[in-house]
Amino acid sequence: MKITRRHMLIGAAGTGVVAGGVAVQKFSWDRKSFLRGDYVEGAPQAPPGEASWMNWSGIERSTPQQIAFPDSVEALAQTITRAKGRIRPVGSGHSFTGLATTEDTLVMLNGLSGLISHDAATGEARFGAGTPLFAVSEALAGHGRALDNQPDIDSQTLAGAFATATHGTGNSSPALHDNLSAFQFVTADGQVRDVSRASDPELFEAGKVSLGALGVMTAFTLRSVPAYRLKRVVTVEDSGTFLKRLEETAAAHRNFEFYYFPHTGLVASIVHDITEDAVTEDHATDDDEFLQGLLTLRNELGWAPWLRRMIARSEFPRGVVEERVNESRVLLSTTRPTRFIEMEYHLPRDQGPEMVARVMRKLDQRGEIFFPMEYRHIAPDTAWLSPFNGGPRASIAIHAAANERYDYFFTDFEPMYRKAGGRPHWGKLHSLGHAELTELYPDFERFRALRADLDPEGRFLNAHLAKLFGVNFDA
Repeated sequence: MKITRRHMLIGAAGTGVVAGGVAVQKFSWDRKSFLRGDYVEGAPQAPPGEASWMNWSGIERSTPQQIAFPDSVEALAQTITRAKGRIRPVGSGHSFTGLATTEDTLVMLNGLSGLISHDAATGEARFGAGTPLFAVSEALAGHGRALDNQPDIDSQTLAGAFATATHGTGNSSPALHDNLSAFQFVTADGQVRDVSRASDPELFEAGKVSLGALGVMTAFTLRSVPAYRLKRVVTVEDSGTFLKRLEETAAAHRNFEFYYFPHTGLVASIVHDITEDAVTEDHATDDDEFLQGLLTLRNELGWAPWLRRMIARSEFPRGVVEERVNESRVLLSTTRPTRFIEMEYHLPRDQGPEMVARVMRKLDQRGEIFFPMEYRHIAPDTAWLSPFNGGPRASIAIHAAANERYDYFFTDFEPMYRKAGGRPHWGKLHSLGHAELTELYPDFERFRALRADLDPEGRFLNAHLAKLFGVNFDA
């Protein structure tokens, strides 16, 4: 959707808008600034002798004393035992929270990457913890295998994805960590631990979603499935019509999600189903083009909500806008070149439809919002800190441009999620601390105790984790 100033003028003229009647509103809107006062482009300037790091969105920034790049488990163990101060591991930096931030030692896992082994009989594969998801999928494809599901972004490392309970979507599809059968990590005292459900069932359930708080992961063994092909169908339609059959649509397809485009009354549903059809030519929709169109509408017509909605609805296509067949690894994940900031909460599944309708109305009440909202379903699992432990969940994610204000995430939306018993995505923005998390997670105190036992000096803590676990933190 390409929205130009010419579209604006034609739309305004066609509805009888006269300059005198809207001049004050437009002038006031044009004077608004949506930028964050604390936004800085690029990584921070490090003092002499220190390093510089920021996460993908730019919201988390630090200047650690050193960034270590161990290329073996032995080198990692040495790094941990010799490091002064705190230690935090980091993958691709795609989390929006302060999980990785440290001013002491930041450990990059790039050197612990790649396929280590593959068992043709069981389909299990062992990978280095720093392997990006797209590389995992490519390596498995070489053996005729695939992940049974993938998230919509595949640049995360395995360590980061598992640590934060990264997930895809589908009524019967659990988060990625449910595919784990074993893992290896290095503890605060440099010990190398190999863990499976059989060897240590409690540590196994705790370590599947660890927040990087138990130690530094080095390798994972995970299940795979025979490679499969999917048919992808994207449909744009009125939100009211779609919401009436939301549950029916989700139940009818292997993978299901939808996006709501604020101030348009339109949604785009995306479904995937296994197929034997031949791979089709790549005629994917341009997500960034749609996003740019929504931004232009916000900037040019935020002062006139009715006109903003009218032009959006006249410019958006309707019906099936994309139909493709390809391998699962190609269709389930997409590239996100536009940087953003995100809050995502996981609600009890039965509250999903009502809550998402409320969120959509709230989005429409704020004129500055233009980023689409995302809705997904996730099946339950048993990891102690999994947001999906205890029952199926509906996930609602809202976004803002990386350089724009997002304070309304916490004032307008998070209270609704919390009242409904929502659990935040560990890698997305939230304000929860120890007291709230203990109420939400039956095993939170067990995890807290295990963390303290493995790392009694808190070497893997930072300010963000200290808040989550309710412990004193002296930087």
